[in-house]
Amino acid sequence: MDGGRNSTSVVPLRDILAANFCANREYTLVLFDRLPSDQQELLRDLTKDPEFYGVLLPPSNTQRKPKSTCQSTALLLYSLMEPGPIPAYVQATLGASANQAIAELVLDEVLMIEHEGAFVCGSAAYDLLYSEPHSHQTPTALSDLTRSALEYGQMLGLEDPTMLSARLYAYNRVPLSPRWKRLLPDRDGAAKWLGIDRKGELRPLLDDRWELIAPSAEMEGWFQWSPRSKPPRNGDTETGYKLYVSPTPEVTQQAFKAVVDCLANSEAYHFKAGDDGYGLLRPDKIVLYFRSFAALEKVAHSIAECLPGCPAQGVPFTAAFNGSRLLSWGVDPPRQSGVLAWQERESWRLWITNRIAVAMIAASQSQNGRLAPWRFALERLRLDAIDTDTWTPLAAFGHAPAMEAN
Repeated sequence: MDGGRNSTSVVPLRDILAANFCANREYTLVLFDRLPSDQQELLRDLTKDPEFYGVLLPPSNTQRKPKSTCQSTALLLYSLMEPGPIPAYVQATLGASANQAIAELVLDEVLMIEHEGAFVCGSAAYDLLYSEPHSHQTPTALSDLTRSALEYGQMLGLEDPTMLSARLYAYNRVPLSPRWKRLLPDRDGAAKWLGIDRKGELRPLLDDRWELIAPSAEMEGWFQWSPRSKPPRNGDTETGYKLYVSPTPEVTQQAFKAVVDCLANSEAYHFKAGDDGYGLLRPDKIVLYFRSFAALEKVAHSIAECLPGCPAQGVPFTAAFNGSRLLSWGVDPPRQSGVLAWQERESWRLWITNRIAVAMIAASQSQNGRLAPWRFALERLRLDAIDTDTWTPLAAFGHAPAMEAN
């Protein structure tokens, strides 16, 4: 078993390659060399990708973000400055993936597709691209929690994708009440509360196998441990699997002890816990890292046996483990092109909320969109190989798109 990653899910798209398209003139395509010098300096790391061309600049009166663009996408956009069919070379080059690649560019408002004499894109093009409506299910309590997060995000009416992503990511945190601020005032207070300070009950067990990583600006907000004897790396995969343990704050002390006990002979290569009131009140307060789903699954079963009926908080945008709200999992997306050296690698949840935020805001600004913005965002995410009913990554997850503008 690989947590569902061997599953495949074909999103039913219409064959649109015979339609007429045009470049979305709201964006301006600019070659990297012709950007102002300060912008070139900021984006210079992108030139390490030999396929990088430049950026698509949005209208100045919006909060849309610029999109980095590969040479293939730039050539296609120049080819479609005047409306017409998709050039034959695109289908010859991309083969079976051409239809989905073009659909993604339309959904992302890079291209526009003709319909009844007008050109549309984004949410307004949904019915032209998808052949069957998807009935979104919430098969677990955790899926239901994620849907609540999406509806909340739409209700906010935000126009800044970064701000909306942050609000989605933080959904289901417990407020820092005076009681919790008194119990967990700082890192030292949290260490004592968890039993990991110098006189703490768990300190001998942790010191026997784990090394506490010294706090730093990059690791702010967490207690983090790595094994004293490093487990061998699996050279077959770059994928890292994350197990989230999400007890309610009232039972976090007992749950953390059970986690430490269950990690004693595990293949975990890292784990962390929040180091103050804010960190221990967030839903993803305890995170364990593994290099295989089998290793994650083994520890998850052990924790579930140690904590039967444990009151759970629940981590939105993660896949429930055996239907649990206490235990869930995700994978870290592979590093992709179009990322600057100073940008942190996106975590599983941030990767999801960033994409949902962009799609949701675009849909909310569409005048002709039929779907609710949060539903459109899920439809777009399905094309990135995410099962948005169970929040599991599918087999194609992490593969580079055939054409890029992100």
